[in-house]
Amino acid sequence: MNGQLDYKTAIKDTLPTVFGYIGIGIAFGVVGHAAGLHLFVIFMLSAFVYAGSAQFITVSMLTVSSPVLSIILSTFLVNSRMILMSTTLANYLKENSLAQNLMLGTLLTDESFALGMNKLNFSKGKLSFEWLNTANIISYLTWIGATMIGALMGNFINDPKQFGLDFAIVAMFIGLLYLQVIADRTLPLSLQFSVILFTLILIVLGLIFIPSNLLIIVVTLLGCGFGVMMKHVFY
Repeated sequence: MNGQLDYKTAIKDTLPTVFGYIGIGIAFGVVGHAAGLHLFVIFMLSAFVYAGSAQFITVSMLTVSSPVLSIILSTFLVNSRMILMSTTLANYLKENSLAQNLMLGTLLTDESFALGMNKLNFSKGKLSFEWLNTANIISYLTWIGATMIGALMGNFINDPKQFGLDFAIVAMFIGLLYLQVIADRTLPLSLQFSVILFTLILIVLGLIFIPSNLLIIVVTLLGCGFGVMMKHVFY
């Protein structure tokens, strides 16, 4: 990465994350096909829901004929973390118009958020609509394309796990976390590792005691609170 915030730089910065979208997108397409969803339905889910984990949950709930309201509420809970992410990025996008920020928030993903936070380490704490919007659009189009490919491949692949496709998104986030840690010179490594370890412990314990659709938002809030406390008390 560098400090440039134009669309050409955004393309270069976003390309490494594309492989994660392709892997998990194909996996979703295969799962959707296996669940009996029509190709058009899979396309509509990817184009309008546009949320990997929520889409998997939607498919699983549709297969057991869950009420529509339950599906909507589950999707909201799983994606409620985006409220926190959007709020965080909003501090760096105050010069944009309301329409521009609405567009950025609509297509924001975990990956583009992580890219944006990492970019701040190289751009002197600045972000631009051009850069983030380009990253969002690349992610959006790649996700839709990958899910369509997966849906078509569903005729030949019964179990995406045998190809390791289910681990693609995990591997991508590990890479993004590594880049964030090595690039951010403003925070001590000991503080960053403390927050990472605390988050891992919360996830392990949370999987036992907290419903999975609430786990992400709970861990996010507690992890952020722990990080702020550690920074002000010990650093």
